[in-house]
Amino acid sequence: MLRFLLSLLLLPFLATAYAGRPFCECYEKNEYRIPMRDGVRLYTAVYSPRDTASAPIVILRTPYGCRPYGPDAYPNWDEGYMHAYVERGYIIVLQDVRGRYRSEGEFVHVRPVGEGPADETTDSYDTVDWLVARIPHNNGRVGFIGSSYPGFYALMGALSRHPAVKAASPQAPVTDWFLGDDVHHNGVLMLGDATRFLASMNTPAGHTPSETAPGRSVRTEPDERTFFLRHATRAEITELLAPNAFWEEMMRHPDYDAWWRMRDTRNACRDIAPALLIVGGTFDAEDCYGAWNLYRAVKKQSPATACHLVVGPWAHGAWRGEGRRLGDFDFGEEASGAWYVERFEMPFFDRYLRSGSAEPLPGVSVFTSGDDRWHAFDEWVPGDASETTLYLDREGTLSERKPSVRRASTGYVSDPADPVPYVARSGIRRPKEYMIADQRFTEGRQDVVRFRSEPLAEDRTFVGPVDADLRVVLSTTDADFVVKLIDEFPADSDRPGYRMLVRGEVMRGRYRNSFSAPEPFVPGHPARVPVHTTDIAHTFRAGHRIVIEVQSSWFPLAERNPQQFVDLWRCSAADFIPCRVTLLHQRNNASSITLRRLNSGK
Repeated sequence: MLRFLLSLLLLPFLATAYAGRPFCECYEKNEYRIPMRDGVRLYTAVYSPRDTASAPIVILRTPYGCRPYGPDAYPNWDEGYMHAYVERGYIIVLQDVRGRYRSEGEFVHVRPVGEGPADETTDSYDTVDWLVARIPHNNGRVGFIGSSYPGFYALMGALSRHPAVKAASPQAPVTDWFLGDDVHHNGVLMLGDATRFLASMNTPAGHTPSETAPGRSVRTEPDERTFFLRHATRAEITELLAPNAFWEEMMRHPDYDAWWRMRDTRNACRDIAPALLIVGGTFDAEDCYGAWNLYRAVKKQSPATACHLVVGPWAHGAWRGEGRRLGDFDFGEEASGAWYVERFEMPFFDRYLRSGSAEPLPGVSVFTSGDDRWHAFDEWVPGDASETTLYLDREGTLSERKPSVRRASTGYVSDPADPVPYVARSGIRRPKEYMIADQRFTEGRQDVVRFRSEPLAEDRTFVGPVDADLRVVLSTTDADFVVKLIDEFPADSDRPGYRMLVRGEVMRGRYRNSFSAPEPFVPGHPARVPVHTTDIAHTFRAGHRIVIEVQSSWFPLAERNPQQFVDLWRCSAADFIPCRVTLLHQRNNASSITLRRLNSGK
């Protein structure tokens, strides 16, 4: 591993005959309509080097369009992310997935593998088969790339089982829209993102190939908080978006049933032949869930696959751009998009698509914020990470000592009429910077409870998921629980008093025992609510404090809970009532949070 990390510092920039030349001069473009096995034709743009050297093919299948269209229209790849592929002389293929833009057929969100005569794996297979047979000078090796929704399609390419597919890189991949990603978190509708995204991606039946998409925008004016307080229920949002087939289908599946499980891409991840490079960002607001959990599924269900994981301190897709900055933080040159592409993505594809022409990557490469450095591991979570449990004390402190008192608690009232905001100032869209934003804006609210450690005597690096174990008593039959892990900077630091959000997550109380079989709370009776976050990789520096905040709304990032065990798709604004939430801190019911501390200092 040390050899690999040193090689990152010494790796020269790979220059070819394409370096410094305009893309349109050294590549030619051809457009095709490739037939699939059911007769549907998919628009495909192929960009090929003008020389005759043998080259691998890299494919990006997307629902977002392959603009610019037209045989003489070229994208601006003279710089930026795709320029790395141009410099190396890759054959680059862009394809509109079925039912989107200039491709025929009907679009289906996260189309399940094996549903019907054709799916995204068969479309990938048929595309590869056509390209390898007909595109001149390809070397018979094919890779798939894609970030976000295209990350889902990159995974489908890896699952196609075509023998020419040797590598794929699903990046921030859509994985499970009920448990994670940008539609739901733990069964809670991520209100702003879900509404805007599913409106923009609405594709009615009877699609006619076009250079434009039929989706519509939802302008959350004058600001998203005001907008979603006015449109208070799921029923009102349903009317606003209608007709919207996927949204209406979600209404028929309010809990985690077979319909949702079919759309969990992890269920198809068995016996994967191509090598995988799974990429994600620790501060990805949209698809933080996908990278970590796809990696786990592949390692468990397809252990022979050459599977690599790279996660940096990035917002959504930031590794394809400037990368190193987010909000108030600059994570340094080694967090830049250029560093990532040249040290990870291109060596991966060069190795597997050019017959081993690059050094192998570690199994896992993760960047820790706080101390801003890369780590190389054989596995995730690292085997030497040890659990640290911190108990939430009634005095507002965090302690490694379990409470010994018989009765102790902290209470607050969650009022849906005045939900806790997730940012200091609401705008018309969700800012990506909220993932690391200063949390002092909640100071003074009576519906947010805070627990702080003593200043740390030494640096502590925590990796992996954060597991909260809340012991609660409610005055109503349901509530949500938001747990936030925060890094509080000391007064003598460059950000005195700053409370950096390291990770926040929301959990719907009715799903505390099962996402498939929701249960009401019994008012006045203690209950256990586990809250599991997506993974973190962060170093709390000496002198900093670990802070945990607990609240029951996070608006309008997440929808409000009526705080009654009612039908969330059909309830009215009158069903939203206040709830008294009591957190227990006693020896038989001790609320706690468990972190995993990295001990090796790698």
